[in-house]
Amino acid sequence: MASKDSPRVFSPKKKIELFSGTYFAACTLGGVVACGPTHTLVTPLDLIKCQRQISPKRYPSNAAAFRTILSSQGLRGVFLGWTPTFVGYSLQGAGKYGFYEVFKYYYGESLFPSMNKTLVYLAASASAEFLADMALCPWEAVKVRMQTSDPPFARNLRDGMSKMIKAEGVGGLYAGLAPLWGRQIPYTMCKFASFEKAVEAIYKYLGKPKESYSSLQQTGVSFAGGYIAGIACAVISHPADVMVSKLNAERNKGEGAVQAMGRVYRAIGFSGLWNGLPMRIMMIGTLTAFQWFIYDSYKSALGMPTTGGH
Repeated sequence: MASKDSPRVFSPKKKIELFSGTYFAACTLGGVVACGPTHTLVTPLDLIKCQRQISPKRYPSNAAAFRTILSSQGLRGVFLGWTPTFVGYSLQGAGKYGFYEVFKYYYGESLFPSMNKTLVYLAASASAEFLADMALCPWEAVKVRMQTSDPPFARNLRDGMSKMIKAEGVGGLYAGLAPLWGRQIPYTMCKFASFEKAVEAIYKYLGKPKESYSSLQQTGVSFAGGYIAGIACAVISHPADVMVSKLNAERNKGEGAVQAMGRVYRAIGFSGLWNGLPMRIMMIGTLTAFQWFIYDSYKSALGMPTTGGH
């Protein structure tokens, strides 16, 4: 038995085994932590982006939109839609990051070990987002309806959800699923694949292996790689984002998705698909950078390796 004067010995914290059930569960929770709060914080930018997509003549600039909304509705109006944003993107983040880690392992390590890495990233992220959007869709429908109607369709999540179900049934909450897939799947494929390649390029430029850098330095690389990825995927997915906003704001009852998209495109034209792009680049670039920073900081805190750079 050790004496009172003996130095106390602590056993090292048990690390999470890579690719175990606990590892994938931890990554899933990391997605919630990374996505829910960050999307909620940029709700004002999202609101302005949606308002300008719907009413470009009324809001000729981002600053004009912000001033108009703030003066007429106050701070609460600027954060309109934050509750469905928080719930929806927490669920989506869980599926996006959790399933990405699962599919990346099974596609790249288990099923097709010789597959090109970029193809693995693209396939894994597309598979993950396909599933994650099913969780996001109802909440996104309520959020967009709240942010694109004037006066606001609803002031809170409960009111908005009940009004949509009463008017369109539960199926109405999923009416925008196909356009959402069209926006989110290319977005996430670009977000994850370009992040992985950007991080790989940064470490190559720095000239030393990833493991030689501290956790703080590695998460700094994750932030930089995330910003590069955010700019790329904002541009790629923006036309579909405009279409989702227009469809949720102007969908005619009983109208099919293809028919509705054709009607919207005839009304706004090709140039209309790019309304609000500068704001979205600012929003998505910053958002993506912080998501990867938070996600990899979370992984690092649990003793798991940061993403990319292998």
